[in-house]
Amino acid sequence: MKVAVIGPKGLPAQQGGIEHHCSEVYPRMVVAGNSVVLYARSSYTNISWFKKYNYAGVEVVNLPSFWMRGIDAFISSLLGSIAVCLGHYDVVHFHALGPALFCWLPKLMPFSRRPKVVVTCQGLDWQRAKWGRFSSTLIRLGERAAALFADEITVVSKDLEAYFWQTYQRETVYIPNAPASYADSDPNFKFGNSLGLELNKYIIFLGRLVPEKRPDLLIEAFKQLENKNWKLVLVGGVSDTSAYQKELIEKAELRQDVVFAGELRGKLLAEIVRGAGLFALPSDLEGLPLAMLEAMREGVPILASDILAHRQLLGSDRGILFRAGNLQSCVEKIQFSLSHPDLLSSMASNAQKHVAEHYTWERVTAENLDVYSSLLGSTSTKNLPEKEVLKA
Repeated sequence: MKVAVIGPKGLPAQQGGIEHHCSEVYPRMVVAGNSVVLYARSSYTNISWFKKYNYAGVEVVNLPSFWMRGIDAFISSLLGSIAVCLGHYDVVHFHALGPALFCWLPKLMPFSRRPKVVVTCQGLDWQRAKWGRFSSTLIRLGERAAALFADEITVVSKDLEAYFWQTYQRETVYIPNAPASYADSDPNFKFGNSLGLELNKYIIFLGRLVPEKRPDLLIEAFKQLENKNWKLVLVGGVSDTSAYQKELIEKAELRQDVVFAGELRGKLLAEIVRGAGLFALPSDLEGLPLAMLEAMREGVPILASDILAHRQLLGSDRGILFRAGNLQSCVEKIQFSLSHPDLLSSMASNAQKHVAEHYTWERVTAENLDVYSSLLGSTSTKNLPEKEVLKA
């Protein structure tokens, strides 16, 4: 089958869960015998307008776009939707609620050429603090367009599945994300040492430095800890939130035990995650966090806020939960985690086994192909690659 993809910024993935999702799934679909065209933003790829290139078998088409906060995604998604109407596709797959604002456009094509439309919701993006009122309104309209016009909606968490049913009485297909495989890392921990870190003696926050992920809460909680021989490392870049990053640095008060490592990739990221004694994600809002799945896969103990997405992943025996947004609860649960290493090690082992059994990219790819095939009335292709990660 021939699939068009609209919404991701581009490939290869530089940052962002959607881009990493697409970099894992669509090359596998190509290996399984399908054709995939992904419409990207030239502002992300830094490649000329309309120029095409190949990424692991996926044809990437660069559309005109501009570095305009809140507008860039809508411009490229509109142009991608128009481009789809000029082509011949079996399935058009929109990723995220903002791009889904235009999911009705392919439905205007003549019946003989009309593709099936799939929308994937990775999270309720209109709730994110970085968006102003105008952008949030457009994203919310995209959500409604998906509920009205998409032939199928897939969601990455049970929380989102319940939301669409309660809000729109719309059934969805639950297909969770899966963790990426980390690169080999330095067993001597040289990069970690250069940051002043000691193996298994630091808490890591990994994600974009945005308000809804609550790194501010984590910093405040860490400052109140009694256990002073640990450090806190914040790994991640900004996403239209540079002012918020400055607030975090001020909140850290230039303390030597709070380290801003910036955005890390490849071997350096793998080294810092694997060396952590505790992975902390205090978010108020998540779809299904890839960073947490990756830490679980690596066997790193987990502490997280008790939002539904995190409860789904951690259950009662795979990590420690604290009350979302509650500073005192966060402090108490961090202190408990650092004081009970054997319990945390057992939970980390349970989490590692759980991820290996339930969250793989082969399974995600197969389930997406099943959705496509069901819409087209055909049998899905099961000849999927066995490798965990495909490289361009």
